[in-house]
Amino acid sequence: MAEVIYGSELSQEIRDEMRQQIDAIKQSGNRVPCLAVVLVGDNPASISYVKGKEKACASVGIHSVELILPASISQEELNSELQRLSNDPGVDGILLQLPLPKGLDENEAVSYISSNKDVDGLTPVNFGKLFLNEPAFAPCTPSGILELLKRMHCDPKGKHAVVIGRSKLVGTPVARLLQNANATVTICHSHTKNLKEITRMADILIVAIGSPKYIDASYVKKDAYVIDVGVNRLEDGHLCGDVDFESVKNHCRAITPVPKGVGPMTITMLLKNTIEAYKRGYCNGK
Repeated sequence: MAEVIYGSELSQEIRDEMRQQIDAIKQSGNRVPCLAVVLVGDNPASISYVKGKEKACASVGIHSVELILPASISQEELNSELQRLSNDPGVDGILLQLPLPKGLDENEAVSYISSNKDVDGLTPVNFGKLFLNEPAFAPCTPSGILELLKRMHCDPKGKHAVVIGRSKLVGTPVARLLQNANATVTICHSHTKNLKEITRMADILIVAIGSPKYIDASYVKKDAYVIDVGVNRLEDGHLCGDVDFESVKNHCRAITPVPKGVGPMTITMLLKNTIEAYKRGYCNGK
């Protein structure tokens, strides 16, 4: 049976380390790192995500501020608020909760976030630096995936990684991070032919397609490392991933479960990026 790698456990270890860093900052008499979370509208899922991020900040000692804006806000007003936060020396990181309400352009809005405070790794500057293999904030879920591979004792160098999914939040950036780590990467998507033939060649298989239990053992190379990014709610209310865990766990070398797999790592990497932004002194405030 494969080793089951719980992101919840790794996340807690990293947060314990971050809490010690914040305690040291407090003892030095300096202000603690600050994350500004911007929520537009009243989408229940977005509200829940924001509350989760605020709770995570509090758990390690990061100060968080929440800016709630009406769904009726204009693009210009939203851009102005993001620019104001970018110029605020007391704010180290900015997170714009996505998706935005209909009528607002998220790409335009994100471009008004300073790349120095873009702890979600979504600005054009940080996205470009990622592809140039230059130091930058990378999107949080892909960063968490790389941390999970470390926990699996999996060095991507020289391995064939297959990524199923090409979203700008997960598939595309994680593929680039793996390339930067010297893996050979194949990206698959809804138009890929002979998918099973390709995935069965993968030493590392990253699955982010949003289809419950789509990938079973027949898609997986024996002793592969499997990262399941999908989160799907079944009719009975239970959560499952894009990978058929019960089928694959007896076939691969290591696998992440759903829940308690990739999810906890995403918020943890957001916190880590916020502390890193603070340490780099981008805000010049104490």
